Amino acid sequence: MAQFSKGDHVRIDIPDETDLDHQEYHGEHGQVVAVLSDDADSLTADERDALLYRVAFDSGGTADFRWRDLRPPLDDSPNA
Repeated sequence: MAQFSKGDHVRIDIPDETDLDHQEYHGEHGQVVAVLSDDADSLTADERDALLYRVAFDSGGTADFRWRDLRPPLDDSPNA
């Protein structure tokens, strides 16, 4: 069920410019440092929503994202 795993490098993709997280996170790259679970899937009926991916950004800091906000990095190198 997990789209990404701990250790995966990812890019944050929030294309909706009205989304409050767009300006801060869109286009950032980082590494998944934890995969957490909650019960959001009970609200959305999408089992993928039960997972939160904690991302440590290459530029510093961390934040949690759902699967729909994550993509593979633009560059396939480990430090993308």
